[in-house]
Amino acid sequence: MTGDAPPPEPPGWRSAAACAGLPPKVVFSKKVKQAAPALRACAGCTVRGHCERVVAPADSWFDGVCAGRLWRSGRPVPLPADLALSLPFTGGRVV
Repeated sequence: MTGDAPPPEPPGWRSAAACAGLPPKVVFSKKVKQAAPALRACAGCTVRGHCERVVAPADSWFDGVCAGRLWRSGRPVPLPADLALSLPFTGGRVV
């Protein structure tokens, strides 16, 4: 394996993501208000770090939510304080 190869994906990491059951229009939204459920889900997500490494939003001009941030054209969007990663998330459902 070369130094340029992406890290191997653990089996099922996408299905383990807290946002897995959310509609694509929420996860891939460019708007803070519409993306809020996905941003809140990230607060308790166990694969958040892996998600950012695999998606590489800054390198791929990504639009949507990845690893607790909203991205537009590969740049993080400033979020209001009430959408910080410390928001509660329990049992796979956004509170």
